[in-house]
Amino acid sequence: MATLSLDGVCKTYPGGVVAVKGVSLAVPDGAFAVLVGPSGCGKSTLLRMIAGLETVTAGTIRIADKVVNEVEPADRDIAMVFQNYALYPHMSVFDNMAYGLRNRRTPVDEIRARVGEAARLLEIDQLLARRPRELSGGQRQRVAMGRAIVRKPAAFLFDEPLSNLDAKLRVQMRVEIRKLQKRLGTTSVYVTHDQVEAMTMADVLVVMNKGGADQIGPPREIYQRPATQFVAGFIGSPAMNFLPGEIGGDGRSVTVAGTRIGLPEGVRQQAGRRVTVGLRPEDLVPDAHGALEITIDLVEHLGTDTIVHGALSGLALSAKQLVVRLPGDREVADGFRIQFSVPGDKLHLFDAATGARV
Repeated sequence: MATLSLDGVCKTYPGGVVAVKGVSLAVPDGAFAVLVGPSGCGKSTLLRMIAGLETVTAGTIRIADKVVNEVEPADRDIAMVFQNYALYPHMSVFDNMAYGLRNRRTPVDEIRARVGEAARLLEIDQLLARRPRELSGGQRQRVAMGRAIVRKPAAFLFDEPLSNLDAKLRVQMRVEIRKLQKRLGTTSVYVTHDQVEAMTMADVLVVMNKGGADQIGPPREIYQRPATQFVAGFIGSPAMNFLPGEIGGDGRSVTVAGTRIGLPEGVRQQAGRRVTVGLRPEDLVPDAHGALEITIDLVEHLGTDTIVHGALSGLALSAKQLVVRLPGDREVADGFRIQFSVPGDKLHLFDAATGARV
């Protein structure tokens, strides 16, 4: 086990294309860090630099307090689990798991012990004689994880390992990976584009955007206090609603869609400041006397929840769509009108120009 730290890490490709810019990150010993963001944000490139599969243009990467920028991948004491499993098709499960140990000239008895222990841990000990083509997607993923576990590395790196699995198996494997990592206590870095995966698995969440880390912290903190409008819109399902607003003359309220909403006690902003107001779908409260109103044009029944989409009333914002999360037993249909209120302490305000939280 080991700590993992990045200090101002950058990656620029020939031609001036900047893939990663100035990312600094500290992953404590035994913690599970998740890099999340849309395609092209730099998360996989960052992971590959940690693994040594990409060179670092600038900055420093440390594993167990040792600078590894110039260290070969095989000498970094890390194990990587890939999206496509990367199993040898002509080898048995046992041989796939033992391959790395044999390359290191590990004694035969120790190889058998390590592979057997990992196979029992992953519940694949009955599959050791099979070839990868005889396995399901979930079983192949377990073999790929077993191959990493037997090495007993300082850190695990996961590159979107569940993206090839169906939705049900993906949820199951997500839980299994997290339980396994907690049991082993191995420092881990996990890449995904799925924000639900990221929120449920991470001790440390890193939200990547255009090559940089917009916010780093515990998942709940990032959800409750997103640092930028991008983070606010990316983390949370359904996504946060955004509306233009303006701080009132007293600095203690914001006007949105013609409605004045008081800011939380003790909060004061610059009068007249243009802001973007963020409203999470679950924070909009149905209220017969509420000042905001939508006309529903789509209803999604999800069992415990009902998600409604509708146009916000008001001339200036007649085409603005809002999404609201309602209880699953709420009777609604297309064409219904719903009024709702917004608690001031549930507002998220972002600078209209920069997108930074205000």
